[in-house]
Amino acid sequence: MANEYDVIVIGGGPAGLTAGLYTARSMLKVKLFEKEGVGGQAAITDYIENFPGFPDGISGFELSDKIRKQAEKFGVEIGYAEVTSVDFSGSVKKITTTDGEYEAKAVIITTGVRPTKLDVPGAAELTGRGISYCATCDGPFFKNKRVLVLGGGNSAVEEAVYLTRFASQVTIVHRRDELRTDKILQERARKNDKVDFMFDSVLTKVSGDGLVSGAVVKNVKTGEEVTVPVNGIFVFIGNLPNTEVFNGKIELDEKGYIVTNNNLMTSASGVFAAGDVRNNPLKQVVTATGEGALAAVSAEKYIES
Repeated sequence: MANEYDVIVIGGGPAGLTAGLYTARSMLKVKLFEKEGVGGQAAITDYIENFPGFPDGISGFELSDKIRKQAEKFGVEIGYAEVTSVDFSGSVKKITTTDGEYEAKAVIITTGVRPTKLDVPGAAELTGRGISYCATCDGPFFKNKRVLVLGGGNSAVEEAVYLTRFASQVTIVHRRDELRTDKILQERARKNDKVDFMFDSVLTKVSGDGLVSGAVVKNVKTGEEVTVPVNGIFVFIGNLPNTEVFNGKIELDEKGYIVTNNNLMTSASGVFAAGDVRNNPLKQVVTATGEGALAAVSAEKYIES
């Protein structure tokens, strides 16, 4: 016998927690599934300074934990399990998890994204041995060491500045000739004596005997390659949506992001999506929470109708 709920939320980042909070506050029976820890990528962000209401900034973990407590206060049940299959074909939505089978009148998908993996010779063998996708997780291991940060977006520059707390030198490697970040972040990085830049450049190889000791960086304009002695490589070269389990169940775009209408309903009636997993133009905590709220209200109206 499947466990029955009004709403099932899949994913426990800011979008999912907010969706749970709003639906539970509307007196609906809500179950949220998260396969790891709540908070998503926001939880491993050292410092969030652009979320309204926190003029001095707040750590991603602390912000996520506050939203979790608020959601649970209103009655959201959080289950730490992975969703392995879904059936959205009927009026009752069926969700299979590593913790059993569940049914709901509506589903809100907030599974977020994961980092794009570095795909060059040596990367697979040295991931976790000097190659990292999380500065707040692994930064302290690189005290007084030289590290590279790959990428030119907000995440890359934010994490590069964070890494200067530990590393002796942080080199940002970016394939374009200028950064793609907010101006305030660019200014912060350029003013930091520990940060330097390799523009028009890509990483082509990682070397090391058990631990990273060097990286080959190629200039995309000249073709020249240089070997840089480094102890760590932090990778922020984009993200992939966590939508594999929904493939063939709802419409996805060419990159795998979920397509929705203005009310955040997917191509399956009664199934909604919010946050970074959706094909939206801005992926920030503030937009994730806003979309979580809209998806929740849309799900409530769907159930009422």
